[in-house]
Amino acid sequence: MLRELLAASHLMSMEQLPDAVAGPAAKAGLQDVVIYVVDLQQTVLRSLPGRGPDAGAEAELKIDRTVAGRAFQTVRPVMGQVFDDGTCQYWTPILDGTERMGVLRVTIPREDQKARQETEYLASLVALLIVSKGPYSDGYARLVRTREMSVSAEMQWRMMPPLTFANDQVAIGAALEPAYRLGGDAFDYALAGDIVHLSVFDAMGHDTAAGLTSNLAVATGRNSRLQGTVLGDVGRRIEEVLLERDASGRFVTAVLADLNLRTGMLSWVLHGHPAPVVIRRGRWVTTFQCEPGHPLGTDLGVPARVCEEQLEPGDRVLLYTDGIVEARDPEKAEFGLDRFVDFIIRHNAAGMAVPETLRRLVHSILEHHAGRLDDDATVLVLEWHGTSARTDAEQVVRQT
Repeated sequence: MLRELLAASHLMSMEQLPDAVAGPAAKAGLQDVVIYVVDLQQTVLRSLPGRGPDAGAEAELKIDRTVAGRAFQTVRPVMGQVFDDGTCQYWTPILDGTERMGVLRVTIPREDQKARQETEYLASLVALLIVSKGPYSDGYARLVRTREMSVSAEMQWRMMPPLTFANDQVAIGAALEPAYRLGGDAFDYALAGDIVHLSVFDAMGHDTAAGLTSNLAVATGRNSRLQGTVLGDVGRRIEEVLLERDASGRFVTAVLADLNLRTGMLSWVLHGHPAPVVIRRGRWVTTFQCEPGHPLGTDLGVPARVCEEQLEPGDRVLLYTDGIVEARDPEKAEFGLDRFVDFIIRHNAAGMAVPETLRRLVHSILEHHAGRLDDDATVLVLEWHGTSARTDAEQVVRQT
């Protein structure tokens, strides 16, 4: 099944994916295959349609109140409806690494463990095919949207990396709102050997010009890193480009950080931006204080200091923009830093993974603000697992 689908994938569009999957899956005993993809705000799952300009979503399932949604939230297969002939619906999360892309539904014999395993293998391959074909499909882009998107948000989403990444040493998760009206918020991360680079930007304004400014900051930061620029100089390089390319006086606040995955040493720089927060052993330990420099693009001559902090395995570091804590309810009460950190702590204590915690956090902030934010709200969470996980994995490999 997997060989046949992989061979066909080289000349396949996203629109052809459902039909291409159904044939080989049926031969392997996996019937009635339906691919559901998650929308941008992670509130619903929509079935991936087949060919044709009029092909639309066959169904839309709520994440918070369905069996499919449970598979998505827990990232574990879930048995659904059981039929009289001994078969059942089997829901499996579709994951690109740790990025949750949707769920796969199949009908298989209820007690057939081999069929369950093959369904999970199929879901993994479907994820890779969506990643490969999705960027070139307007149909897919429309399917994962529940409303119209602004030009600024279009730029931001195309620029930023996936919302979730994880390996044996680190987990990274991000969330942004308002998803369809993003102005100047952006985040970025990348790995280079044992170093993970992180950055969060908040550009002045909430319009297309703000999006251009933050996009320029992200691109310059990436370019600087790839040229080997040290952390303390990345901000200066971003400011040089902003002053050179944008004479309107727009600026960005930023937090730039590096984590050494082997040692757990976190280094960071603030440019007029809220300080990082660390959660350790299920408690809010501290807000990392560090002398900030001026916002990038203002050319005020206030230098930023590079600060360091030794992390412990299991620590979660929160980078965020002020829109997270300053979101106000109809009575003008702020969501607040205490509520923000407490939300992360409570869900961490409940054993919830970073991506699902952030999904619920954003929905809680939206609910607090009556469903509509006046400012962009972005959070980037890093969880360092330490080196023991990698050491254990290396020992297993050597023993094998």
